[in-house]
Amino acid sequence: MLKAAGTGLLFLVIGGLLAITIVPRFLDRIYYEGPAGDHFNGARFFNPDGDADTVRPPTGGSRGGFFWRYLTGGDGRPEWPAAVPVTQTRPLPQVEGERMRATWIGHASVLVQTQGLNILTDPIWSNRAGPFGFGPGRVTAPGVRLEDLPRIDLVLVSHNHYDHLDKATLKRLWERDRPLIVTSLGNDSVIGQAGVPSTALDWGQSVTVKPGVAVAVSRNHHWGSRWFSDRNRALWSAFTVTLPGGNLFFAGDTGMGDGNWPREAAAHGPVRLALIPVGAFRFVPGQMGTGSHIGPADAVRVFNRLGAAHAIPIHWGTFRLSYEGRETPVRMLEAILRQTGGDPARFAAVTVGAPVEVPAYTPPARQPDEALIDAALRSPEVMALP
Repeated sequence: MLKAAGTGLLFLVIGGLLAITIVPRFLDRIYYEGPAGDHFNGARFFNPDGDADTVRPPTGGSRGGFFWRYLTGGDGRPEWPAAVPVTQTRPLPQVEGERMRATWIGHASVLVQTQGLNILTDPIWSNRAGPFGFGPGRVTAPGVRLEDLPRIDLVLVSHNHYDHLDKATLKRLWERDRPLIVTSLGNDSVIGQAGVPSTALDWGQSVTVKPGVAVAVSRNHHWGSRWFSDRNRALWSAFTVTLPGGNLFFAGDTGMGDGNWPREAAAHGPVRLALIPVGAFRFVPGQMGTGSHIGPADAVRVFNRLGAAHAIPIHWGTFRLSYEGRETPVRMLEAILRQTGGDPARFAAVTVGAPVEVPAYTPPARQPDEALIDAALRSPEVMALP
């Protein structure tokens, strides 16, 4: 009887989530109002390089069918562990001058310490990424307990998806530290629902953090929604933190699009450290990227076009959002870099919670050969990865 009740509840939840995808106008929200422009039509934002690849389901079938298979586990995906061992650490209170230290918290959350500032990207400490306690659960615990974080000075929030904009975490950080929270247009309305103020900027705008340090908001290729029907009411973005010792670039959550946006970010100056997503790229066997998420191959292209000295792969192994095996993104990344003549050590996976010292900026001696990427994807080593 309990089993039947549990099955009934599961189907009720699934039915409710599927219903959300069928035009529930009462869930629509107006997050931003302003003049139309080259990426805002007066009501919704759009990718100026085209939206077709972010609108269609990543499997090519119906969106309802995609969610049904995902929620019921009926897509034949490789097994993930139920949990991954994590040794949580306590970061230094502060890192002064041009020294830079980075700690991957998990998913797209990274603590970067430099110039006496503690910078946090897309912070999420919640156990689930979704509304009302539903959504993918954490496989990997945060590498640092929230209460063990040093005082946070700057928070970057890339867009309003639940695995990137976690209102509960932002509220705790605001109540504790009163950081400057920088996001893109419309997301300040979502964050404000938690009683938390933020600074919302358009692509091409910037805000000064302190003398010599600023945050520039720039284009990437994605979409935004909290309820499906409020799609693209708020903007998505990447960020460059300009720093005396070389810049920090945070790609946010992104597909490849026209592939020009990394070069636009590089125009702000040399990139010392880039935080680039590599996971949630496969929704059917053999898929290597989607319109909304770059996989390892496109991550190498982004790294190359940024001209970054070093990078950390993010957006993998924390929440199960897609089809590929948990370790597949970073194993594929290493193989592609090696096979294209890049230096895998400059764009290497880091351990959750383990701080890494970022070397002083020096121009990269060589870049991966993008012409060899497609051949690397066809190699037996890469093709064998689940």
